[in-house]
Amino acid sequence: MHLFKSVVVCVAVVAVCGCDRSQPTPPVASNPTQPVATSPTPPATTNKSTPVELPESANSIGMKFKLIPAGTFTMGKGGDAHEVTLTKPFKMGVHEVTQSQYKQVMGVNPSQFKGADNPVGGGNWEDAIEFCRKLSELPAEKAAGNVYRLPTEAQWEYACRAGTTTIYSFVDDDSDLGEHVWYRENSGRTTHSVGRKLPNAWGLYDMHGNAWERCQDWYDDYPSGVVTDPTGPAEGSFRVCRGGSGYTPAEYCRSAYRSRDEPSSRDDFLGFRVSLSPSGK
Repeated sequence: MHLFKSVVVCVAVVAVCGCDRSQPTPPVASNPTQPVATSPTPPATTNKSTPVELPESANSIGMKFKLIPAGTFTMGKGGDAHEVTLTKPFKMGVHEVTQSQYKQVMGVNPSQFKGADNPVGGGNWEDAIEFCRKLSELPAEKAAGNVYRLPTEAQWEYACRAGTTTIYSFVDDDSDLGEHVWYRENSGRTTHSVGRKLPNAWGLYDMHGNAWERCQDWYDDYPSGVVTDPTGPAEGSFRVCRGGSGYTPAEYCRSAYRSRDEPSSRDDFLGFRVSLSPSGK
């Protein structure tokens, strides 16, 4: 795990990693039941959180998914802000992968903060990819043509924002954090059962806080200009992590905040959620 080593940086990051618990490295620079495979009309981008009822489905082990519509949004913030268009709808896990789901597929539970419905932690990026592979190979999933994967970074932020342009998907300040987010001020420095805080406008829980979430992309600077269906650079040294955790301060849980981690690194506050396209490809 790449952590800042100097005293100055350790003081600045003590709320995040306590200088004794690793966290993803902040950026150096700035059931068989299937939904109808059609995309709902994308909601208008707004600075207010307006609930939208998206189609929901569940797979053979009970994982729930929302069908996220195709659309265009502004990704990032400040000088990194750029327009991104996602041309195809995709399914996004309603919750982070739980320890019971992970153990059902993988046969083990590497998490320190035990709880069947807590997000799984203690694994690395390769473990998350292997979970997706094994889940896809389950007989019911294979018969349904479901191929699971980690979301791209663009898909993650688009789903997190849920049509908003605010700092968080629910508000533009820290006033309502406690109702929506597990972070360092209310978590007790542990993870919690998924779905206990309020969801975002598209019905996704814990997009902010509880556990960091791994993405498919290698980490690098954003591309400039308008981008369509980005998947990140072809290679790199770090993978993208998003969403913050119960060990981080509030600002790390913002919709646009980026972090990174080595694919082989393990962390108790670092988990993931899965996605797939309606066609399973």
